[in-house]
Amino acid sequence: MTHIILALLAIIIVILGVSWFKWHAFISLTVAGLFLAISSGLSMDKIVASYETGMGGTLGHLVGILALGTILGKMMAESGAGVQIAEFFIKKFGVKYLPWAMLLSGIVVGLPVFFEVGILIILPLVISIHKTSKQNILLIALPAITGLSIVHGLVPPHPGAVAAIGIYNANLGKVLLYSLIVVIPSAILAGPVFAKWVHKRVVPENEPELIKINMEAKKPGAGISFFVILLPVILMIFSAVAPYMHFSVGLTKFFVFIGSPLLALLISVFVAFYFLGVRQGINKADLKKFTEECLLPVGSILAIIGAGGAFKQILIDSGVGTTIGGYAQHFSLSPLVLAFIIAGLIRIATGSATVALTTAAGIVAPIVQHMSGVNLELLVIATGAGSLMFSHVNDAGFWMVKEYLGLSVKETFKTWTVLETILSFVAFGVTLILNMFV
Repeated sequence: MTHIILALLAIIIVILGVSWFKWHAFISLTVAGLFLAISSGLSMDKIVASYETGMGGTLGHLVGILALGTILGKMMAESGAGVQIAEFFIKKFGVKYLPWAMLLSGIVVGLPVFFEVGILIILPLVISIHKTSKQNILLIALPAITGLSIVHGLVPPHPGAVAAIGIYNANLGKVLLYSLIVVIPSAILAGPVFAKWVHKRVVPENEPELIKINMEAKKPGAGISFFVILLPVILMIFSAVAPYMHFSVGLTKFFVFIGSPLLALLISVFVAFYFLGVRQGINKADLKKFTEECLLPVGSILAIIGAGGAFKQILIDSGVGTTIGGYAQHFSLSPLVLAFIIAGLIRIATGSATVALTTAAGIVAPIVQHMSGVNLELLVIATGAGSLMFSHVNDAGFWMVKEYLGLSVKETFKTWTVLETILSFVAFGVTLILNMFV
């Protein structure tokens, strides 16, 4: 019981540090980890070693993936490829099916980019369609940001999902396949279905501010835009299925190699440099400048994820994880439910989906370490689903949506907060159903 109380106090330190003391999440996680290590009796000479092992183990496979994914997202934004994809869907679907077109745009654009970057790519088009069609902006915007949010929370190579895969030691290819299955019904209900219901009940009081991106700039073709953005996903899926395709041993190893997240993203970045950069008239100096600009914010995310990994290792080395695991088994609480609840509580308290996902994974990983029959891939998705729920005033995404769509705080709660919660619970429900069959 002492171990459980100490673990709860450590989580409270994370929550209070971020929300009350306004510490950076990295500082909060580090302080909480040190508190847990000292109070649980871990010897002084092992505390730093445990912290470094946890951080190094988590970041070892993630730094390159995160950096390359950020570069690919930057190329999508600077070249206009993201806007091109959105325009393609709108032309194919027509005005009547705009919500569905925007949902697909959000999902496809969101695959390689951060949520914040995706908003900057998609919303200029949303606002221009709103001004042209005179339709309620919520009908157009909510499906688009639904697509961005769900892939950011659940689908690799996004940093939270990849970090959780590493922490749980799950299979990336299976997580990718399962997450794409979960994304479809979740995004449909929270996107077009919810948007069609809510846009009749909430009419924004203010006109949205126009995000200044040159919509008339030369853009790459739709075909090459789709190819570049989907290439890393295609390579990773092919890597997952190659062992079952009866190729020669050498060919199978080759496909598994190029389908690893690092290689898949590296290949995609060079393809983007050429087709979205050189072919579009962007010179080498600008390509280097784009790379440097987008890598600067990565440090903060890496620090948070690394501290989450260190927290996990301290839970293991101090024996707290084993104790909690014993209690969880005693009460027959499903690890999927446990991960969803913990991630949800941390998300509500801290506002960060990435902090919620990585911290919850660090807490649950030691618990499931000695359990049998746990589907680790679905555990990643259940944790990701919990990390999406109830976005509110402590979440940067809440304020981005509010400001860019011209909403009041009350209107943002009625739309964005409800949307995120629908996404969270539907994704979790679909994950539980999948768990019955796989």
